[in-house]
Amino acid sequence: MNFDKELDTRGLNCPLPILRTKKSLTDMQSGQVLKVRATDPGSVKDFQAFAKQTGNELLSSETVESEFIFFMKKK
Repeated sequence: MNFDKELDTRGLNCPLPILRTKKSLTDMQSGQVLKVRATDPGSVKDFQAFAKQTGNELLSSETVESEFIFFMKKK
């Protein structure tokens, strides 16, 4: 999937992946896509809730080995 910016939150635990994602999205324009890499297992539910609360679209989430990859589209 194409993306405009990548954020590495591997090794960080809740709530840091979400907080860093929120900060990264503020620097982006509407419609741009942010790729986030995380290792916190709780981040799967966190990103789903974050998308619902903020209106940013969670395009996809996948697990590769012990890493979680999310693609968020800024509203």
